[in-house]
Amino acid sequence: MQVPGIGPITASAIVATIGDAKQFRTGRDLAAWLGLTPLSKSSGGKERFGRITKKGNHYIRKLLIFGMPSRALMAKRNPEKVDPWTAKILAGKPVRLTTVAMANKAARAIWVMLTRLENYRQPVA
Repeated sequence: MQVPGIGPITASAIVATIGDAKQFRTGRDLAAWLGLTPLSKSSGGKERFGRITKKGNHYIRKLLIFGMPSRALMAKRNPEKVDPWTAKILAGKPVRLTTVAMANKAARAIWVMLTRLENYRQPVA
């Protein structure tokens, strides 16, 4: 797997831990299993999201989150080389929060790659 911010150690740990990615119905289910989705506190039709749950696999979550600051630093240095979503989220949020959001997005991309057995494709701008 060649996902920005994910090296060979993280990729092999993810594949070894997850096994068959089709056991998760969606990419969000995988991200929730890893503990990368925000806690949902909804009432009366109004959705409110809190902190990340941290109830999942802490080792994989840590590897994903620790790999993202390098991607955030690259995006800050060369904003023309990153996708618009990353540039937008880095402009409006704290760096630590954006690294968790990028890890969440990377986990969902990993789920797609593992279920479809495809390589990573850069998002279209």
